[in-house]
Amino acid sequence: MTASRQVPVAAGTSITVRFRFFARYAELLGKNESSVTLKAPATVADAVRALRERVPGAQALPEHPLVALNREHVLYDRPVSDGDELALLPPLAGG
Repeated sequence: MTASRQVPVAAGTSITVRFRFFARYAELLGKNESSVTLKAPATVADAVRALRERVPGAQALPEHPLVALNREHVLYDRPVSDGDELALLPPLAGG
């Protein structure tokens, strides 16, 4: 797992976060990835909210899906930086 690279960004600066979708989420959106631009400072919650508001079909995603930030499972209060990758992971069935 890699740590999020936290690059200081001036408040109000635009940052772009890349999303990756897997399994059911990729099927719902009809694609495997998308990007969202938002104003810094921003958190995982802000980025997911922006995705659900701006990307067609994303409102069908859960409000709080399981998220990995740069391949590390994180909580929604984690800050995001320009160029970060958020992977939205659907629930896994198993036994």
